[in-house]
Amino acid sequence: MNKKFLSAFTFIALLALLLTACSGGDENNESGGEGGSDEGLDTDIATIATGGSSGPYNIIATTLSEIYTEELNVNSRTQTTGASVENVNLLKEEKVEMAFVMSDTLSQAVEGTQNFDEPIENIQQIATLYPNYVQVVTTEDTGIETLSDLEGKRVAVGDQNSGVEVNARTLLEGHGITYDDIEVDYLGYAEAADGLRSGQIDAAFLTSGLPNSSVLELAESIDLKIVTIEKEKVEEIAQEKDYFVSMEIPAGTYNNEEPVQTAAIMNALVVRSDLSEDDVYKLTETLFNSLDQLVNSHQAASDISLDSAQKGMVAPIHPGAERYYNEQ
Repeated sequence: MNKKFLSAFTFIALLALLLTACSGGDENNESGGEGGSDEGLDTDIATIATGGSSGPYNIIATTLSEIYTEELNVNSRTQTTGASVENVNLLKEEKVEMAFVMSDTLSQAVEGTQNFDEPIENIQQIATLYPNYVQVVTTEDTGIETLSDLEGKRVAVGDQNSGVEVNARTLLEGHGITYDDIEVDYLGYAEAADGLRSGQIDAAFLTSGLPNSSVLELAESIDLKIVTIEKEKVEEIAQEKDYFVSMEIPAGTYNNEEPVQTAAIMNALVVRSDLSEDDVYKLTETLFNSLDQLVNSHQAASDISLDSAQKGMVAPIHPGAERYYNEQ
């Protein structure tokens, strides 16, 4: 009798161990599967739409995607694009999860104006990042001093429908100049630099964080001049387009002896609204925990800070980002 009881007990004990092992495996899968952890994301992919390959968007986002891949166990990568307008449309079409955009384009997207036929509803903001300086460059021999002098000139205004092109058009119109008054070339950073170097264009808009690598290279190969955008004119334009601010390109940025007055627009990091609150919380937290690495990748990231991240937001804040800020 005792032997039968012992056999039954042994069978039950073995069965319990087997069930426990199976249950443990399921718990591991729920926490992320192989290599997963509580730090992982619900989504498997976090693609970041950027801009041209030589611009700060691309450089900073590439570093950020590498950090996301390592820290959050997610397949994060960047997508080189024509920048802001294209990036918003990629979010709308759910082809990317995140994007760097300029605040003027983001404002248009939220309102459904100019480049957007209707408001884009599945876009929310994580943070205000760093200022994009409008860098209008020419050569000393063109005689171009201010934006008003661009009339009748051949001007590169950025890739068509890029954030650069959006603010170029707005600033020109603020100076009483339309595209009918200039010869327009739709060129990205590198192509615009080549055009100036070869003399095929007279001036170019290269709006980005400082410094822009294409402008740095130009300064070493031509007699570069940065065109002034007067503070009074920027403030006048900002009465209607409040995302513009007047700022200076510091002396020595591009071998310039004196600071140059120009316009600037804040950049924004945005996400699709359908990303979960927990995912965006972790994406936001990791962004601010990694500022030292981002600054090492590009100097422009030195202007990203927790203190200013919520200032000047033009799109609704994502609940995950809001929860992170509320906890700080």
